[in-house]
Amino acid sequence: LVPDVDAVPGHIACASSTRSELVVPVFDRHGALIGVFDIDSNQPDIFTPTDASELRDMLRNVFEN
Repeated sequence: LVPDVDAVPGHIACASSTRSELVVPVFDRHGALIGVFDIDSNQPDIFTPTDASELRDMLRNVFEN
């Protein structure tokens, strides 16, 4: 979770309008990292720990099964 991308020195956002970001690693069924799921918002502090947890669970169901 990055509630304010402007507050993180050196952070490179995908777009100049990005204000907050949620990035979740994606693993295959063998536990190998196969990518990251990256969501940006033009609103600061929009994502919650619950959002991260639920997205992680959804990705686990898709890629680890």
